[in-house]
Order: sequence, then C-alpha cells, then structure tokens
Amino acid sequence: MLYVVATPIGNLGDITLRAIEVLKSADAVAAEDTRYSGVLLKHFGIKKPLVSFHEHNEAMRTAQLIERLAAGENIALVTDAGMPGLSDPGGRLIRECIRRDLPFTIVPGPSSILTAIVGSGFLPVKSGGRERELRGAASRDETTVFFESPYRLMKTLSAAIEILQDRQLCVARELTKKFEEFRHGSAAELLAHYQAHPPKGEIVLVIQGAAAS
Repeated sequence: MLYVVATPIGNLGDITLRAIEVLKSADAVAAEDTRYSGVLLKHFGIKKPLVSFHEHNEAMRTAQLIERLAAGENIALVTDAGMPGLSDPGGRLIRECIRRDLPFTIVPGPSSILTAIVGSGFLPVKSGGRERELRGAASRDETTVFFESPYRLMKTLSAAIEILQDRQLCVARELTKKFEEFRHGSAAELLAHYQAHPPKGEIVLVIQGAAAS
C-alpha cells in the first residue's frame, strides 16, 4: 500500500494520530527532503529508512517504489509540508499506482490551501444550475471539484456525458473510511458503473481540466 501522508505546514502539533501510526508502520518513508523529514520523524520518536523523492529524481524513484509496492511493501510518501502532489512531488507516483492498479490511500491532515481559503473569508455560497456548472468546468484548464450527494450523482453524470464527453472524471467516495474509493473514467463509464452499483456515502467529484485532456 502507498500511503500519501500530509505533514504539518509549520506547527508540528498539527500532525494527525493516523499519520504517526502510518509512519511508524511503513517499511520505508519516501521524502522530498530526507533531512527535513528526518527531523519530523525524530521529533515523534520514529525510526524508519528514508528514501529521497524530489523533483529531480521523481521519475527514477517512481519506478523503484512501484516495484517495491508491487512486491508487497508499505511505503509512506511525505513532502516537506502539507500534502504530497500539491505543488510538491507525488503526482507521478499516484498516477502510476492507478495505472498499475496498485493500492494507495490518502492520509489527510494540514493543508495550506484550505487553511488560507477558510481564513480569507472568501468561501463561495451555494449556486444552482447543474448544467451551468458543468459547462463552466468544461471550459476551464484547471481541475474542478464538486461536493456531490449519492442522490444527485447519477443526474450529474448523465448531464456530464454530453457536456464533458470523454473528459476524465474521478469519483472520490467515503474518503478515509472503510469503503474508500477513487474511481476514474469518463462520465459514461462512471454512470454505467453506478447504475449497476448504486453509490453510497459522501462524494467528491473531480473533473480533469481542459488543458490536461
């Protein structure tokens, strides 16, 4: 299993109990800066082999870590601060796990993005119009994220078939819970799946940006 672990963005007291448990149980910790992460592990009394994983060796290390994961090892991936893959190394390794159908999970925690958004007071109010929002997502180069309900997901995916066509989507469901799921595909593929397997639980719908499609 690959564990993508969020680490404190400044105050070490912000680390989660689950993050500490994962770091203690992992076979190795892949870190953006082994010196920085070494200080973090030492602070919490954790002794684990550290593997450098930064922007200059990400391709090589991804290939190596994928083989270790395929062999059954548990690898924890951390960055200097916050969540790996957000402006820090990690995205390539996660995408390769998806391609190889290797298990991974996200261990949430401190986030500079969410902390700043909430602190800004700029949180948007709810807005209606499913088709309008989907057409907006279709025109953006950036990734778009929606909170969705299992009762609305089918209607949203149905509308997305025409608007988004073959654009890649991800239904992230029951995050951090027993039945956590990251399911990827086009709107048509996802709709077919959830027609056969009615969705349950909390859902986040992620829509690939136009620039990446």
